[in-house]
Amino acid sequence: MTKKHKPRSGSLQFYPRVRAAKPVANFTTFPKITDGASKPMEFFGYKAGMLHVMAKDLYDKSATYGHELRIPATIIEAPPMKIFGIRAYGNSSKGKYALTEIIAEKFDKHLGKRIKNLKGNGDFGKIEKLRDRVVEIRLIAHAQPHLTGIGKKVPEVIEIALSGNLDAQMDYAKNIFGKEISAKDVFSDNEIVDARAVTLGKGFQGVVKRFGVRTLRRKSKKERMVGSIGPWNPSTVMWTVARAGQMGYHARAEYNKRILKIFENPVELNPSSGFEGYGTLRGTTILVAGSLPGHIKRIVALRKAIRKPHIERKLSEITFISTKPEIAKTSEEEVAVHKVRVEKKAEKEEKSVNDEIAMAVKGEKEKKREREVKAGNDFYERS
Repeated sequence: MTKKHKPRSGSLQFYPRVRAAKPVANFTTFPKITDGASKPMEFFGYKAGMLHVMAKDLYDKSATYGHELRIPATIIEAPPMKIFGIRAYGNSSKGKYALTEIIAEKFDKHLGKRIKNLKGNGDFGKIEKLRDRVVEIRLIAHAQPHLTGIGKKVPEVIEIALSGNLDAQMDYAKNIFGKEISAKDVFSDNEIVDARAVTLGKGFQGVVKRFGVRTLRRKSKKERMVGSIGPWNPSTVMWTVARAGQMGYHARAEYNKRILKIFENPVELNPSSGFEGYGTLRGTTILVAGSLPGHIKRIVALRKAIRKPHIERKLSEITFISTKPEIAKTSEEEVAVHKVRVEKKAEKEEKSVNDEIAMAVKGEKEKKREREVKAGNDFYERS
């Protein structure tokens, strides 16, 4: 007989399991890159869907070395981001704090729907005067969803960290202030990045689905619940006990994702009927190996990798990109075939009904004849 007990279910890493405070899951920590020129360390895009690509495995210690691999990939449409502000951080005994910031005099009209009564004070000299107290420079940017086909205009406002030392950060921020940055200014092909987004929400769920608790045997008056929620004493329910509650719509990060390619013109990625629930790609698109958290049309944050990858897989150039949509439009031939099948099924059903009626009529005639024969026999016997 199998055991009815097993080790605890569900990770205790993510608590409390509550809904994310906002749909934009941005990063708060970044790798320390002080060498070289300053450049942004993260970028944002909108998840369009998934497809698969084919590429050769060039990792010589792999069992599939030299063979073509089928790689699932996520499509992130990443329109240019506009830099409309610069924020300078100072340092205190409690950590970093916002020392001052400047806003561009001219900004996008859609930004006014996100930030009310926004006024520009674009004088970079305000930051240069506080040069001795500044320890870090960050950019204040907003996405441009109106350049995509998702039907959204109100942009998300995001703070972007910069690499390099303070002098390089100030020079870069001064030059880029009021301009746009693209995904290619931040990342390159085959680069390893981290991704963060708000996962797909599933609402209020029980312990079996939420934590993977084993259900009881059949015929045991089973309930989808844990066997015990705790002892009499102490008279409390520990936080480690699996309980029903919110599942999904959590901010989650995934590490060491590879950018397969960045497309300036994503025509070769668009399926004939577009991506289901998203539409067609219009601008710069990032192709990332594997799956990423988040729903279709949800914003995804990509950051330069903060951890060294365990094994750096080497792949050749992409040899094939599947553009077959998940749910393709039905062709005229398929419609015609379906129509013929329905007609044949209807004819078969009608024929079977007619046969049953004919059999019933035939049976009634035979029964009537039998009754007449029996009545005649009874008459002769009586006479």
